[in-house]
Amino acid sequence: MVLSEKVSQLMEWTSKRSVIRLNGDKFRRLVKAPPRNYSVIIMFTALQPHRQCVVCKQADEEYQILANSWRYSSAFTNRIFFAMVDFDEGSDVFQMLNMNSAPTFINFPAKGKPKRGDTYELQVRGFAAEQLARWVADRTDVHIRVIRPPNYAGPLMLGLLLAVIGGLVYLRRSNLDFLHNKTGWALAALCFVLAMTSGQMWNHIRGPPYAHKNPHTGQVNYIHGSSQAQFVAETHIVLLFNAGVTLGIVLLHEAATSDLEVGKRKIICMAGIGLVVVFFSWLLSIFRSKYHGYPYSFLMS
Repeated sequence: MVLSEKVSQLMEWTSKRSVIRLNGDKFRRLVKAPPRNYSVIIMFTALQPHRQCVVCKQADEEYQILANSWRYSSAFTNRIFFAMVDFDEGSDVFQMLNMNSAPTFINFPAKGKPKRGDTYELQVRGFAAEQLARWVADRTDVHIRVIRPPNYAGPLMLGLLLAVIGGLVYLRRSNLDFLHNKTGWALAALCFVLAMTSGQMWNHIRGPPYAHKNPHTGQVNYIHGSSQAQFVAETHIVLLFNAGVTLGIVLLHEAATSDLEVGKRKIICMAGIGLVVVFFSWLLSIFRSKYHGYPYSFLMS
């Protein structure tokens, strides 16, 4: 195919669908074979239900947002196209590129072969559309303003929460002593601290996958093996372990300051020590698995 025919074909497909679906033949004709004066961002994925790739579906949603933002942008040109190769439609492409994991994002530049930086670091940067847009701008010099469809879930939940709080205050307007309850405020502050120290804000900014499933072995990893990234499930695990250590400290404090019988205080003390020891050991083992070469451990390696 001559260059003009390629561009015309890609523009026609893009007008119908923001993300062009490619099989082996289309990939070879429109991406691999010269001539080409356009870049192609391709997501290699496995979306069929029997593949059970939850991350692929989540990444696809963000990828569609990015592609739609570009397609309906006033700056839209034929300098760059967004495409997708599903394993069940283009397994030969996966074999051609020696690819054994999904999802994977690769930029095929207008000139030359993809370099190391043209493969998106999914595990480090996450698959949020905004992160993908920054990577696209870095590799192609095409800046895309991500426009997300309106999501009313957040405002509705906030409105519902405010309504519930307002209703409780109104019902108890004759007795507002509960607002001065130190235990209630302490629990609220503790929940906020646990959420922040577990990495929830990092998840909100980076948009990492919940977990990673190896497409070959089927093994699901909930802890990321690098210190530069994390999974959503990992933050939930860390939050639980931090809460266990905190509960252990609280029990130790109760054992030391309460007026209970000596026997009961000993039981509470032993329970507190057990919680601190076990959950701190698990936290340290997670730290060792992410920071390779860290020499120290406690109970568990």
